[in-house]
Amino acid sequence: MHRSITLVWGVLLLSWCGPALAYVGPGLGAGTIGVILGFLASIVLAVIALFWYPIKRLFRRLFHSRAEKE
Repeated sequence: MHRSITLVWGVLLLSWCGPALAYVGPGLGAGTIGVILGFLASIVLAVIALFWYPIKRLFRRLFHSRAEKE
């Protein structure tokens, strides 16, 4: 019984909200976009780096073996 009363009070307190009175300016939006783009770019570069070096090694082996045959 005590837990259910606490849960109800907790839900009521969390559901009540007043005005935020916060200013979200253009600098915050630009900073957020910059962080998101930087995060995505780091993931893309990590994937490229993961696959680029084995592919580069394969190309070197292929071209090196062709040069030896000629």
